Amino acid sequence: MRSGWMETSEFEHVLAALTPPNRLACELSACTGLRISDVLNLRSERLQERMTVRELKTGKTRRIRVPKALLDRLTAQKGKIFVFENRLDYRKPRTRQAVYKDLRRAAKLFRVTETHLSPHSARKIYAVSAYRQTGSLQRVKELLNHDDEAVTMLYAMADQLEVRRKKK
Repeated sequence: MRSGWMETSEFEHVLAALTPPNRLACELSACTGLRISDVLNLRSERLQERMTVRELKTGKTRRIRVPKALLDRLTAQKGKIFVFENRLDYRKPRTRQAVYKDLRRAAKLFRVTETHLSPHSARKIYAVSAYRQTGSLQRVKELLNHDDEAVTMLYAMADQLEVRRKKK
């Protein structure tokens, strides 16, 4: 099942019901466009306002900027090795599944049933926001590190696709 999209204001309500570390991880994903696996694998000693991240899925590198207020909150909760520690072993990062389960629980709490929310939804929220700001698919493609413009189009226009899907 594909991850859904929802307005940022609605997504923030769902985020409010998450555990603090999972909320921070989703906020960072929505703010930078990083996949949740890349967010969870951030190392504590490398955490800074501007940093280069190597994507786990593609092996590509990309530069991100973390807003100061979010960086301060991340710094306050970071672990010994990873920013988002695994609850059982601090030597491992938190799992994608842990964030997914928490997000699904919160979505159920808010009775979000029409949209399939997942941590990847934050990446789509980022893409739609970037497309609305720039109006350029090419820019969104660069920001998401996509190779295929058709895939970028699915992300950047997720809001319009969601409206069409709901009308059916």
